[in-house]
Amino acid sequence: MSRARGWADRLGAGLTVVGQRLSERRAAAERADEQHLSDVPDAPAGAPQDAPPGHVPPPPTYAPAVPPRPDPKAAVPWGMRVAAEAAWRLLILAGALWVVIKIISAVQLVVLAFVAALLITALMQPTVARLRRIGLPRGLAAALTAISGFVVIGLVGWFVVWQVTENLDNLSTQIQNGIDDLRNWLLNSPFHVTDKQINDIAQSLRDAIGANTDQITSAGLEGVTVIVEALTGILLTVFSTLFLLYDGRRIWEWTLKLVPAPARPGIAGAGPRAWRTLTAYVRGTVIVALIDAIFIGLGIFFLGVPMAVPLAVFIFLFAFVPLVGAVVSGALAVVVALVTQGVFTAVMVLVVVLAVQQIEGHILQPFILGRAVRVHPLAVVLSVAAGGLVAGIGGAVVAVPLVAVTNTVVGYLRAYGQGTALQRTAAGSTGEQGHPEPGTPAVTGPAPGTATLGTAGVASTTPAGALGTADTGESRGTQDKGA
Repeated sequence: MSRARGWADRLGAGLTVVGQRLSERRAAAERADEQHLSDVPDAPAGAPQDAPPGHVPPPPTYAPAVPPRPDPKAAVPWGMRVAAEAAWRLLILAGALWVVIKIISAVQLVVLAFVAALLITALMQPTVARLRRIGLPRGLAAALTAISGFVVIGLVGWFVVWQVTENLDNLSTQIQNGIDDLRNWLLNSPFHVTDKQINDIAQSLRDAIGANTDQITSAGLEGVTVIVEALTGILLTVFSTLFLLYDGRRIWEWTLKLVPAPARPGIAGAGPRAWRTLTAYVRGTVIVALIDAIFIGLGIFFLGVPMAVPLAVFIFLFAFVPLVGAVVSGALAVVVALVTQGVFTAVMVLVVVLAVQQIEGHILQPFILGRAVRVHPLAVVLSVAAGGLVAGIGGAVVAVPLVAVTNTVVGYLRAYGQGTALQRTAAGSTGEQGHPEPGTPAVTGPAPGTATLGTAGVASTTPAGALGTADTGESRGTQDKGA
């Protein structure tokens, strides 16, 4: 019993010591917390003492500074920004071009008729100017020129049809004889062509024609529609040419009114240069085509090829399609010579065609067209191909003059813009807000009818609202524009 009591006394004394140590540690922790709170700086002046619930206090002054995020525009590389801006502009231009092509395709007949009228007007306008110089009224001069021109064109067409009709029977006989001669030549040629192979080719041709009879019949029915459209286009061309010859200047002045006023001086200056380029192209092409038709026609006439005159007319017409037309018309003459006169005559016709075309390409075109119409051969081929895809033969004919005129207009507008910028820079350097400094002459912009910067950087007269050059000398009549 005495032992149990002694053990209980020792346990109570141990628990008392443990309680005292815990109390001392709690007091030491409280003193450490009070000392830490005393080291925190006081709240800044003006800060709310009783903050509402959810209030986030500003960061303490000892918090690290967080750098701001960079501007998104500055984060994109400069090259990528330039490419993106150029890309969306190109997309807008491509969309606008697509809309224009769709509109032109919808009214293709009207557009081609008007463009043909412009080309014919460029050819006939000098005659109108000469008739006016001798005293004829404008309406009478335009009517006489238009009627005479279309009568000449109609007579040429009638002559070609008459020649083909008169020589059709003889030509069919000559073609049959030529095919027989070609067959005999192939059989005796070093190509080792057999009679069976020739018969197989002929049978294949007959089978192809028989299998496509429906397509040939539908093509004949479509040909009637094409004839009606052609007659409609001819009438539109005649009326458009007549009014362009008579009232072309007023039409141009009305067109200028549709242009915004800030861009009007530049367009008014580009118009005469575009017209001179178109006129030079049409006149030069007609002269070159006429020379080609005469010399190639004489060559095939002396070689005994039938229908020399109709072939010469076809060569003249195909010359209005640069590069491609010469190849097609020359190939047609060679084929006619081959099936009617034999291989030797065909080779001689080919020599004549190549000789005349080489003289045309290296001598006639640079001498006649000169620097007025200078388009790279690659641009010619691509424009003819694109025009043919968009609008057929008519598109191929008008593609090259359109490219030439566009080249002239763009070159003039670029030079005009540079000249205007230089004038503004010079005007700004004369004094602030346009007031010239003492002793410095004032520089002003060009007034209507004064000299402005041309395509070659040379001063030239560009009266606003008139599609023509200065009314001096011979140009007084030749630049009285028809369109």
